[in-house]
Amino acid sequence: MIDRPAQALLAPALRAAAALLVRRGFTADSVTWAGFGLGMAAAGCIALQRPLAGLVLLLASRLCDGLDGAVARLTQPTDRGAFLDITLDFLFYASIPLAFALADPPANALAAAVLLAAFIGTGSSFLAFAVLAERRGLTSLAYPAKGLYYLGGLTEAGETLACFVAMCLWPAAFAPLALGFAALCGLTLLARLHAGWRSFGVAP
Repeated sequence: MIDRPAQALLAPALRAAAALLVRRGFTADSVTWAGFGLGMAAAGCIALQRPLAGLVLLLASRLCDGLDGAVARLTQPTDRGAFLDITLDFLFYASIPLAFALADPPANALAAAVLLAAFIGTGSSFLAFAVLAERRGLTSLAYPAKGLYYLGGLTEAGETLACFVAMCLWPAAFAPLALGFAALCGLTLLARLHAGWRSFGVAP
């Protein structure tokens, strides 16, 4: 929900940083892998009960996630890059609740499981819509620069990042934060099911 205004606000700075990376010889795929590595390191820190260190790495990871697309647009976007970006993003998103569960299983495991189940719902509905939209030749007017059809919702990348930040700042509140965000993911899933039902109900 906040992704579009956030992207518009950050776009000039990301383009400038991406241009510097391109001049230094970095590729979009290398930035994607760097972001994933930082994300996994963040999850490791959280699992070891170092959430503030995890937060720093997490934010660096998401900076890379913003930069890889900007680098791709300055060079040559590829289907491989789009595939790599979305796959590693989903793995990163799953790793953070898992890390909190590992950090304190009695307090966090159930809430983490609920949130991961909610992530499966939002992720599968997102990808299923993108596949069928591609089959029908649909393009997203809201996110035309994305490598695949990007269907928004209440819980997009910006909201997920804000939730992860709150979890790292207040790790004792992980369970209520996770359950509350899972409920918002449920609303996103319902909205996407409705969008798919309306969009794909008539044969192309």
